Amino acid sequence: PRSDCVVAERLCLSDSTCNATYRILESCALAKTRLLPLDHDSRVRCLNAELDLGNSSLLHCKCHRRMKRQEHCLRVFWTVHSSMTDGYFNLETSPYENPANEEHWKTDYNRLAALVSGKNCNGSQLAGDATNPCLKETHVCNLNKKCVRLRTDYASICTRAAGSEDVCDRRKCLRGLRNFFEKVPEDFTKRILFCPCQDEFCGERRRKTIVPDCSFQSSTKPSCLWLLDFCLEDPFCKSRLADFQQNCQPADTSPDGCSLHSHAACLQAYMGMIGTPMTPNYVSNSSVEVSLWCTCESSGNQKEKCDQILGMFESNKCL
Repeated sequence: PRSDCVVAERLCLSDSTCNATYRILESCALAKTRLLPLDHDSRVRCLNAELDLGNSSLLHCKCHRRMKRQEHCLRVFWTVHSSMTDGYFNLETSPYENPANEEHWKTDYNRLAALVSGKNCNGSQLAGDATNPCLKETHVCNLNKKCVRLRTDYASICTRAAGSEDVCDRRKCLRGLRNFFEKVPEDFTKRILFCPCQDEFCGERRRKTIVPDCSFQSSTKPSCLWLLDFCLEDPFCKSRLADFQQNCQPADTSPDGCSLHSHAACLQAYMGMIGTPMTPNYVSNSSVEVSLWCTCESSGNQKEKCDQILGMFESNKCL
């Protein structure tokens, strides 16, 4: 089994040869983070250092979504794989192990897919159309101490104060959302985020699950290219984006629309984007279409790249 990157780093630093190579990669990653241009010799030195790791456990290590020291683990991963971040939207592999391949996640996903369609496992319509399923799932969350505590935490942080000039602290709001989706069991978070709706009142409650006035929307839409740059500067956001790109990669030739044939993994990766600077959300109270809060207007000769970023959320058959 792959070791996690925190363990792999510790093993590497205890070996003088591996230690020296890793220090080179650290300086290369730091230069990229600070957007410092590397000359030809420096680029070659960085690539050679990555190749020199060979079969080191560092080269094949992964992280886990709910592990302790997750951000440190992700920093180690991107230090070793810094060459993969060249160019826009070119994160070739996820730093995360993929628990969505486990059988229980697939079973949960099939049950969830039936709920979202508003039908039971036999294909017949679910009873109770007059009720608000999203309200019901909120009540279920309220019966669980951790779920209600962390939901109350982010809701209070993300809600704007009453004064007209008061604005929420978006950074703290996103951190609160991350805590909720990281620490509350997925059986609660999935149901709250993907509850099935038959009317716009329910749909509006679902759209407001993440308090979009603070966590999603802003007074003006930024460029999607700027949003991506901002994300790539943060190891956590970059990691969740890489996970999303890998697991939600659409494939026109595939019958299910997914290149990896796992809607469960895509759904989990989508949830992982919430609480990052690239937090997505429902675009209205009358559909399950989602998007990023950004625009590709005035993107000039980079419009194709910009459309690709936005299209991964807006018109992604896999998602």
